[in-house]
Amino acid sequence: MLEEDLQLARQMVAISSVSSSLEEENDGAAATSPGNSPKPLRRVLDLSERRKQFRRTRSLNAPSPVQQFGPCGRIMKNSAMVMQIQDPASQRLTWYKPPLTVLVIKKVSDASVLAPFVYLVDWLLQEKNMVVWVESAVLEDAQLNENVRFKAIRDKLVTFKDGRDDLTDRIDFIVCLGGDGTLLYASLLFQQSVPPVMAFHLGSLGFLTPFRFDNFEEQLTSVLEGHAALTLRSRLRCVMHRRSDRKHEAKTLEADPDGDARPAANSILVLNEVVIDRGPSPYLSNIDLFLDGKYITSVQGDGLIVSTPTGSTAYAAAAGASMIHPSVPAIMVTPICPHSLSFRPIVVPAGVELKISVSPESRNTSWVSFDGRNRQELFHGDSLRVTTSIYPVPCICAQDQISDWFASLADGLHWNVRKRQKCLDELSDLTASGSEDTLDEIENMKLYDV
Repeated sequence: MLEEDLQLARQMVAISSVSSSLEEENDGAAATSPGNSPKPLRRVLDLSERRKQFRRTRSLNAPSPVQQFGPCGRIMKNSAMVMQIQDPASQRLTWYKPPLTVLVIKKVSDASVLAPFVYLVDWLLQEKNMVVWVESAVLEDAQLNENVRFKAIRDKLVTFKDGRDDLTDRIDFIVCLGGDGTLLYASLLFQQSVPPVMAFHLGSLGFLTPFRFDNFEEQLTSVLEGHAALTLRSRLRCVMHRRSDRKHEAKTLEADPDGDARPAANSILVLNEVVIDRGPSPYLSNIDLFLDGKYITSVQGDGLIVSTPTGSTAYAAAAGASMIHPSVPAIMVTPICPHSLSFRPIVVPAGVELKISVSPESRNTSWVSFDGRNRQELFHGDSLRVTTSIYPVPCICAQDQISDWFASLADGLHWNVRKRQKCLDELSDLTASGSEDTLDEIENMKLYDV
């Protein structure tokens, strides 16, 4: 509890004992002239108002801290200071104009998704009069083209091709049908601002897909009307700096010190993690890690995972990292099989910049992958810079942020599933009955031997 809350609580206890007497003494004056009530009564009334605000509403983040420390000290104000902390529970979706275009992403090579995909697309076209976008590869599915219902709506769909068409400012809303991979693919398609994403669980794990498809009409209608909570899943902005591009790197940093005002030509935004590993080499990776330009440590082992809170339940969890709620502003740094038992995973503030490079004395190069894609080699003299992007992925909640996350932990990972311990009364009864049975059996055995 904060010190100011403790002081407020003490004031409540001290004044509540005299509040009733003060109210009785000033009852007549308060009745005759409510606008000119005595100062002691005003103090009680002000305190009662503050008492109502004493309990904070549920929040996943800490309250905004005070900026003054003692009589003289305070935080220096500058353009880079950010002190505003929003309660994640208050983040809700709103449309300032009705959404007209929707992108439907379905899991590939899965026949079980075909029927829900056709029903959804047909409903969006006929009932909601929306413009539906799909990837061009979807229309090449042989099983889908055999569907009679799909043949009737095939020509009404708008298609795009990944890597060729830019979807920026063309899509108002995204619907994913499948597993977590569909949400990662949506993040890959939008390397800047991402439209709201509604993910239906039709895959195998479904950790990031909270919706069930049984009553999709009701759920989609509610979301399109603006009745939904949001989880803003932060992403990492990863920029590769090649040794041959140092001059270009200096110009880029000088022209854009914030780094995220505009996307660099070689930048990639990842939703889960960026992984640096030793690749096919039999030697250990030897990677230097810098934080805001300061050398931190060298990673000697199989590699390094830099992940978002969303990615903390993916590869990082398998490597021994803690699981962090997606609303927590942080970056996780997790070693992969480090050559030191004291090298534990760490969590750093979301605003820092990490620089990762191959150590000069390393016997081999390293390899980098971004959300499991775009795998490329990191040579000596190259570096990878990672920081939190200003473009999160707004994921629509089925219930709310807390319920969805803990439900995914229970369903996807069976978190903390174990047999329950018996209570003391039940245990004592079993122990007592077991002892008596054992004594009777011993006496019977003695008589039998005689």
